[in-house]
Amino acid sequence: MKCLILAAGYATRLYPLTKNFPKPLLKVGDRTIVDWLIGDLCTSNLVDEYIVVTNHRFAPHFQAWADAHTLPITVVDDGTSTNETRLGAVRDVQFAIDRLHLDDDLLIIAGDNVLDFSLNAFLRYAEQKGTSCSMRYREPDEAKLHKCGVSEIDENERLLSLEEKPARPKSEWCTPPFYFYKRADAARIREAIADGCGTDAPGSLVAWMCRHSVMHSMEMPGNRYDIGNLESYQKVQETYKGIVK
Repeated sequence: MKCLILAAGYATRLYPLTKNFPKPLLKVGDRTIVDWLIGDLCTSNLVDEYIVVTNHRFAPHFQAWADAHTLPITVVDDGTSTNETRLGAVRDVQFAIDRLHLDDDLLIIAGDNVLDFSLNAFLRYAEQKGTSCSMRYREPDEAKLHKCGVSEIDENERLLSLEEKPARPKSEWCTPPFYFYKRADAARIREAIADGCGTDAPGSLVAWMCRHSVMHSMEMPGNRYDIGNLESYQKVQETYKGIVK
């Protein structure tokens, strides 16, 4: 299995911190955001390569980070250099697949969130279900549901639909940017793009895929900290202050 880390955004809402530095490499406590994400995955013995897909401006920063690691990390530069010319998350996934000739199960994660639980739980869930999978958490605040991907789930945890930023949310299930795609489903991403799948938000691919393949959705066993602006970054820093892992 490959773990593909989405890190090609420009994080304009975090300027000036991220004007010339990638958000996933900002420190939270004693570790970078991305190190919090992948820290426990190596213990699963399921991931054999970590792939960071980033932009041309930030690729050198990620390469320096990768060179300091003992994990098998590959940095993919998507060639873009401005927020206006970015490919979008779904096209970045396909770009990495094409560049590295990937033909594997894929764990796809956004590189700008911090979780207080191990992603190994998600991998175990996907292994148990034997399908592609997403995660979900209950969000009672309707105003927040208008800004995220909202899922419909049946009684067997099968993912029935996902809608990005819905005007009328169909449930309280919010879908964070963490996904597992079986090899056969990952091979259909080019088909999804050609079929009109949205390419900016990674949840758009889930919305397409769950209509064309069986997917399940795991309820998150902990908390997620979405670092979208300076205020949220300061808040998570306070939460993790003094934590060493």
